[in-house]
Amino acid sequence: MSLASLLPAPLHVTYRERDEDEDLEKAYKELKVLALKKEPPPYGQRHGWIPRKLEDFGDGGAFPEIHVAQYPLDMGRKKKPASSTNALPVQLDSQGRVKYDALVKQGKNKVVHSRFQDLVPVHLKDEGDPELDKPSEEDIEETTRKTREALEKEVTTRIAAAQPTQAAQKPQAAQYIRYTPSQQGIAYNSGAKQRVIRMVEMQKDPMEPPRFKTNKKIPRGPPSPPAPVMHSPSRKVTVKEQQEWKIPPCISNWKNAKGYTIPLDKRLAADGRGLQDPHINDKFAKLAEALYIADRKAREAVEMRAQLEKKVAQRDKEKKELKLVELAQKAREERAGIRTTATDRTDEEKREGPASS
Repeated sequence: MSLASLLPAPLHVTYRERDEDEDLEKAYKELKVLALKKEPPPYGQRHGWIPRKLEDFGDGGAFPEIHVAQYPLDMGRKKKPASSTNALPVQLDSQGRVKYDALVKQGKNKVVHSRFQDLVPVHLKDEGDPELDKPSEEDIEETTRKTREALEKEVTTRIAAAQPTQAAQKPQAAQYIRYTPSQQGIAYNSGAKQRVIRMVEMQKDPMEPPRFKTNKKIPRGPPSPPAPVMHSPSRKVTVKEQQEWKIPPCISNWKNAKGYTIPLDKRLAADGRGLQDPHINDKFAKLAEALYIADRKAREAVEMRAQLEKKVAQRDKEKKELKLVELAQKAREERAGIRTTATDRTDEEKREGPASS
């Protein structure tokens, strides 16, 4: 025996001993959890191991390297149908005995003779058996009354179906009238003074259609007088109101069979062009602008050409005027007999020119 076993347990445990106890408790709990929680063997160590239970799969799915039908979380497993039993509940009769004929009936409503009393003849049964008692007078009367009512109802229905919808009316009794003719004699009335006439109502055919129309529509009587309508005093209609109330006739732009002369404003009003909202394309504006620019440039070109032509004409006119002035000056000088040396020289050159040639 050691000394520690003889000494009492210490009251104050050191810090190290307390930590060791807590570590031991944690390790024990982990081992307990691991023992309760079964896990599949690691990969590479599953040779010959086949998962059968849900715990064998852990939290994962099937193992592809094991070629066996596997049902993790029971997925794909056919559920077994609920076991249906053929056991029947125990039933008792009025006397508290077990009814064994329930096995033969199997819940069906049919007559089954399963007792010994069912095989005994009626005259051998007990006299006190209530099934052999005769019905009372009240039961007989009630049954007779119900049977009579049912038969009468059936017979009445058959007779009503066979009878026509409109029964023939019974003719009235025959009437006898004594007739005395005014003309008496052997030649008249076969020589008889009086005759007895038997009046009988003619038999009516029930299938004959009605001779007179009874569905004539009778005009209704005058209704109640209408409520008075209070009108304002009449006033004359002005010309403006008459013109406003005039409705123009329908005018066709294609047909005018009677050849009416219809003014254009009425045709336009009937055509409905004023009611339409015209939509102009943007390219029309561009085209108009381009035409305006082309027109302006053409006008400028024409104006410049006209100015040039005007200037050329002015120059030609000035040249002609100078030439005419020179000719007039020469003519004046010739008339006066004055010739300049330059003119003489030019004349001599003109004369010498054709001679040398």
